[in-house]
Amino acid sequence: MALRVPKAPGFASMMKEGSKYMHGLEEAVYRNIGACKELCETTTSSFGPNGLNKMVINHIEKLFVTNDAASILREIDVVHPAAKILMLASDMQEKEIGDGTNYVILFGSKLLENAESLLRMGLSPSEVIDGYNLALKKTLEFLPTFEIKVNLTKENLRDNEKVVSKVLQTAIGSKLFGYHEFLGELVTKACLTVTGSDSSSSFNVDNVRICKILGGGLLQSTMIPGMALKREVESEITKVNQARIAVFSCPIDIQVTETKGTVLLKSADELLAFSKDEEASIEIQIKALSDAGINVIVSGGKVGEMALHFLNKYKIMAVRLQSKFDLRRVAKTIDAVVLPKLRTPTHEEMGACDSIFVDEIGETHVIIFKHAKSHIATLILRGSTDQVSCT
Repeated sequence: MALRVPKAPGFASMMKEGSKYMHGLEEAVYRNIGACKELCETTTSSFGPNGLNKMVINHIEKLFVTNDAASILREIDVVHPAAKILMLASDMQEKEIGDGTNYVILFGSKLLENAESLLRMGLSPSEVIDGYNLALKKTLEFLPTFEIKVNLTKENLRDNEKVVSKVLQTAIGSKLFGYHEFLGELVTKACLTVTGSDSSSSFNVDNVRICKILGGGLLQSTMIPGMALKREVESEITKVNQARIAVFSCPIDIQVTETKGTVLLKSADELLAFSKDEEASIEIQIKALSDAGINVIVSGGKVGEMALHFLNKYKIMAVRLQSKFDLRRVAKTIDAVVLPKLRTPTHEEMGACDSIFVDEIGETHVIIFKHAKSHIATLILRGSTDQVSCT
């Protein structure tokens, strides 16, 4: 009698319940190619300068109107693993190059579509892969013949501003055709401002800030060397030239202890004396700042009413920033040190700025820190709708 040897249940038993295992051309390869072709059809009409916009509503019902393939794919939920790989390749293109995301989707899906016809003719997948590898080697041989060499270095960027602008226009033209020349010049100026004259410094994308203001047209957009913040100042002073600035992360108010205390007042005179001591204390601090030459204070906390009174008395502008990131960027713009405690800063800790003023753009009040030597630039984008400025 033969001994029955149990057979292994197979790969499917190692997968979790509900999983599906497919193999072979019909079940796996053709289905994967079909999914990639479906993904390609989603973004094909948005390709090129004349590409059509798409209206995308994501899972939180937020509306996007854009022809940028990276934005479209970011908001749709792709589940199919093969299409997911193609989408990840497009996402990597966006991170490394910043453009050509739709081209990656189209090119990849067309390669798969041509591979499908070869597979149906009887070729094996390994033969198709070998053919594509040979084509890749031949392409890399031809590519250098199509190059247009431009010698751009950090030292000669400013001398080749028009060349840099044309390079940037190719990326902008696919998103906003007709405005690419205007926006290309703005972005070029912003990039050159951030780069500076120091050839050893590296370019930081985060140093190019964008301030979107509703109203007007896109051609009313401007670039300023410095920062622009959509808010108003706390004090009565709205414009300061040749500003000397102190930046604090703490509130500008009367200092209080962390523990609670009880004050026992036995007469009205003691109450008056108590309030006068508080007034004198905050006035001494504000006067010390004024005597040090400071005419602008930037705070990451609240500005108390008593402190605001003395700031107006000594003609000091007060700016309150609720975001710690904006506080750091402003400090970087004016070359100041953020102080954690209300005290008179040293000369090295102070910041300097050509001018700080409040401007009304459309119906929005904006505080502008304008500094010619700043390594941060801000693009003020105008648009009739939010979707135009978000494109």
